[in-house]
Amino acid sequence: MQWLRWYRCGVVLSEQACVSGEMPDAIGWKRASHSVLVECKVTRADFLADRAKPFRLKPESGVGCERFYLTPPALVKVEELPGGWGLLELRRGRVDMVQGSAKNLRTDTGFRYEMNLLLASLRRVEVRIEPQSITDFLKWKNRMAEYNRGSLPEGLAAAEEELNVFLEPEVPAQ
Repeated sequence: MQWLRWYRCGVVLSEQACVSGEMPDAIGWKRASHSVLVECKVTRADFLADRAKPFRLKPESGVGCERFYLTPPALVKVEELPGGWGLLELRRGRVDMVQGSAKNLRTDTGFRYEMNLLLASLRRVEVRIEPQSITDFLKWKNRMAEYNRGSLPEGLAAAEEELNVFLEPEVPAQ
């Protein structure tokens, strides 16, 4: 999760199931809904077993525009990676990118599965803050600004000031 934040993902989830049966170890989203999947493997047997999962056998049903395995050094050879996948290795507490990922691995099906994962996660958050819904919380934030003559409580930003890179088009690489 820390590496995904360093990789500029603004929203990061771990071990959340989606309707396809896939449960990413970690997945993050950056600009233009670009998703990055990280699967952590600590043993060779775990890596080999992962290759037999339905969403690995049919990669078009998997999530992630970019897909990475994160392993200890030398657990996996680059030539053993599924097509387009990247490889990250954890060395002395630091994550090194051994092989970059293709950036276009997600299909329309994968996008729908990601939306399912995000919406299910959002619903779990909403259930946990009951009796107040997320919508009620956001309305409360607006009412607080009105009550304070336009000022929000410290630490809260007005909706128009909140950065939302997920709605902005992706900036092409220079």
